[in-house]
Amino acid sequence: MNIRLPLRPFAAAAAAVVVLTACGTSGGSSSASGTPATAPGTPTTPPSTAPSAATPATPATPATPATPATPATPAPDGTPPLGSWSLKPLWPFTTPAQAEAWERAYRSSGHQPWHLDPGQTALSFTRNYLGFKEIDRVSSRTVSGRHARIGVAPTGSEGGTAAVIHLVRYGTGPDAPWEVVGTDDTTFSLTTPAYGALVRSPMVTGGRITGVDESIRVQVFQPSSDKPLGTSPCCTSAGGDKQPWKVTVPFSGARDAVLTVVASTGGHVAEVERFTVTAVRVN
Repeated sequence: MNIRLPLRPFAAAAAAVVVLTACGTSGGSSSASGTPATAPGTPTTPPSTAPSAATPATPATPATPATPATPATPAPDGTPPLGSWSLKPLWPFTTPAQAEAWERAYRSSGHQPWHLDPGQTALSFTRNYLGFKEIDRVSSRTVSGRHARIGVAPTGSEGGTAAVIHLVRYGTGPDAPWEVVGTDDTTFSLTTPAYGALVRSPMVTGGRITGVDESIRVQVFQPSSDKPLGTSPCCTSAGGDKQPWKVTVPFSGARDAVLTVVASTGGHVAEVERFTVTAVRVN
């Protein structure tokens, strides 16, 4: 049972002091928003049993890792997307957005229709981008689905095919433009650096060549520049049957995602009689 004892005078005074003190403390700890210090329904621990140690802080919630970007999917015929490790866009477009912008311009005004012709695209790459003006005709043409192989050659009956340029449609629509991605090599190859490799200046290049009294020059290009980023000292002698060659070329001013490295040889019947290209990255 509960027994209530009468308060003595000094006990009553002490109780009054406690009440006044408690009221003063409650008023000073109220938050500006009016939120009570103790959540409703939370039991209050008597002062005589409250722990002296501070309550440890709640650990911070770990940040949610970013969701990885969805990789581009291959075309319906299984062709890897341009920009993947096996297909780098060399020229004339550097991004899908550029190719799509041309498609819109072509649909509205017929702008630059040569992008739909792999032969014209291959010759424009050779003459206008690489600067091999003497190479001005298509010597062979094979188109299979979204891929094209175009042989280009210098003027004259003595000038054989200088290179077979590999092109791929940049996009999946019927008016997707053609994009140069590399060359199919036979008697003259560029295998160092590897296709799509990350490089820096000076860059060691090399491959194999079959021929007599060959003279090799290497240059580095990017679509956003009118001039080469670098040219090897002219020229490196080579020859024989599938003999290795090596040239070091310095370059500077790279800002595009993909660069074009081209090795060329000639001097017998034309300044450029054969060439080979590869794609590299600098970042």
